[in-house]
Amino acid sequence: MSAIFSTNDSYPKLHWVLLFVAAQCLNGFSADPIPSASNPSLKFELDIQPILTARGCNSGPCHGKARGQNGFALSLLGFDANMDYEAIVKNSRGRRLSVASPTESLLLNKAIGKEPHGGGIRFSETDEDYRLLLKWIQTGLARTTDSDPTLVSVEVAPAPHSLMAGQTESLTVTARYNDGSSRNVTPMCAFQSNEPAIVSVASNGQLKAGALPGEATIMARYMGKITTWSTAVPRPEPIAIEQYNALPRNNFIDDLVYQKLSTLNILPSSDCTDTLFIRRLYLDAIGRLPTPAELKAYEADMESNKHSRWAQSVLELPEYADFWANKWADLLRPNPYRVGIKATYSLDAWLRDAFRKNLPYDQFVRQIVTAQGSNWRNGAVTLFRDRREPEEITTIVSQLFLGVRLECAKCHQHPFEVYSQADFYGMAAYFARVGYKGTGLSPPISGGEEIVFSKATGAVKHPLTNLVLPPKALTGPANEVPPEHDPRVSLADWMLSVDNPTFARVAVNRIWAEVIGVGIVDPVDDLRATNPPSNEALLTALANHFREVGFDQKKLLQTIFTSRTYALSSQPNATNASDARNFSRHYRRRLKAEVLSDAISDVTLREEDFDGMPKGTRAMQLWTHRTNSELLDAFARPDPNQDPPCERVVGTSMTQTLHLMNANHIQKRIAADGGRCDLLAKSDKDPAALVTELYLIIFNRKPVETELRLLCEEFAKTGTDRRRLIEDIMWSMLNSPEFLYLD
Repeated sequence: MSAIFSTNDSYPKLHWVLLFVAAQCLNGFSADPIPSASNPSLKFELDIQPILTARGCNSGPCHGKARGQNGFALSLLGFDANMDYEAIVKNSRGRRLSVASPTESLLLNKAIGKEPHGGGIRFSETDEDYRLLLKWIQTGLARTTDSDPTLVSVEVAPAPHSLMAGQTESLTVTARYNDGSSRNVTPMCAFQSNEPAIVSVASNGQLKAGALPGEATIMARYMGKITTWSTAVPRPEPIAIEQYNALPRNNFIDDLVYQKLSTLNILPSSDCTDTLFIRRLYLDAIGRLPTPAELKAYEADMESNKHSRWAQSVLELPEYADFWANKWADLLRPNPYRVGIKATYSLDAWLRDAFRKNLPYDQFVRQIVTAQGSNWRNGAVTLFRDRREPEEITTIVSQLFLGVRLECAKCHQHPFEVYSQADFYGMAAYFARVGYKGTGLSPPISGGEEIVFSKATGAVKHPLTNLVLPPKALTGPANEVPPEHDPRVSLADWMLSVDNPTFARVAVNRIWAEVIGVGIVDPVDDLRATNPPSNEALLTALANHFREVGFDQKKLLQTIFTSRTYALSSQPNATNASDARNFSRHYRRRLKAEVLSDAISDVTLREEDFDGMPKGTRAMQLWTHRTNSELLDAFARPDPNQDPPCERVVGTSMTQTLHLMNANHIQKRIAADGGRCDLLAKSDKDPAALVTELYLIIFNRKPVETELRLLCEEFAKTGTDRRRLIEDIMWSMLNSPEFLYLD
């Protein structure tokens, strides 16, 4: 009652008293509306909000979206109880509830379909949900008080275990409260499977294993609390442990991959060929094809540890810096028309210099997060020129360097994580003192110099409570930062400390995904309990190794390249055809746009001309995505208007196929005077030598006997134009999957 008769009510207290008394008279007190020891009243937060969440009333597509639905707005997933209570009880002159006649309340009648409702029927008059809502209205619309129990956690039973294909299992979720009490909240939970093809889950917590082997994690969410239940569905045919023990191993990566595969009854594919390995190594490490001379040297190397030695030598080639800087440019490079051309170029130069110096990753991140000075002299400052508000900086820093997509928590409790609005704005407080001097932004031409520095003052307030929040890391206590100290330094110290294992984990996961094709956690920047690693032990071991080698990216890459797992064939065997997450084989993927462009230039001996760039500039050396290139656009380089971090589309499209087949700039380079085809046609090489050289240059292997014989027969035909035939062969090879894909 006290919750209703507050001084903030839109109606006078007397009006509410009369309505309540009238309600009791009309009901005849038949439902025992007055709370008592034997009939305790229901509470909004404890009993009613869970119903709204379970039935989807406060979900994103319904009343939980930003502006609500048809004038009725609830907080998303019930994160703001005050807002929801006001919306139901008081807003629109209290029209949603009928205290005088509870059974006529719109809140009930729309949900049971008695009144028109865009959300459809959510329950019936015989359901427990209806009974509880009705009783809550009858007993006084009560809210929780300080003496009521508070939800602490949720637990799921039974204990995690494996499921066989087709097997079912029922989950039970229990809510635990601070007074030691508990209740079964399974009917009120929201369930979600991260791999529904492997294990699906119904709204009542009923699981069913599919036919595919693999792993799945089930999330159960109840009133902002989350718990997970993980299971594996192994292949039904067991594999003897002796088969795994007999597999060759090069380092700890192989041990941990095999251990995981043994739990799923999956065997890894066989090794790839030497020619496939060296092509794979060059493209993954430095983004270009190996030359025929490099292939010959690799083939002549008979030392037992040549994979490791070649990995080390390839990583020292100059193309390494441009290739890996280009990857980070996707994540950090802003629109030059927003922040200025010189500022964008400065960031690009800073990234390339960092990788030329092989700057340790922890120092790389520290210099970005704590960047100060001129945007013309310190490229790392460009991040703060582009993201100018603490909230904007928080989202990109947390996503890139902590693997946490924190943006949801900016407005409400994160639906798939433990982070709240207080966590978000506590993190944002580290950037509250970022100050600016000089020319600000004036799109579309922002050419001026700007100085970024640390101010002595600056604060961030919680948007609901309006309280000033001190800087606070996502884990650990709040920080009291003195005025003379840059709060970002404290943030960097926490990020890089051993107390924060997430930093190294997200770093190695991103690097692993770049060279293996899929992350141990996928997406790579979404590390959370409800999106677990496919191989927890492997992720932990790689993170520890990265710390041990001083965050040296080249040493980490060499370890990955040296593993047998990296050198597996992409050809599946009888056990791993459906595996796409456990690294039992190599996962083929299309060449990145810039890699493909440079490969065509290397094959044809004719560079692509880029507007505004010196002649001979490679695609990997471009400092902005606004440089005109039909090929780069067709093969999904980031949209220049997209805010970083940018996600590249890795699939194929009809546009890409048609571009390779018909683009004038490709055909001109194939047929160019002085190009590769012209030089080969004028040489004195016989057809077999010509075909072999084309295969070594384009596919990085020698032709098999059938390929060599059939193509040599084409040269022997009467009236054959030698140069035209070489051009046709090159065109065909450039349009083949063997060239377009990294195998």
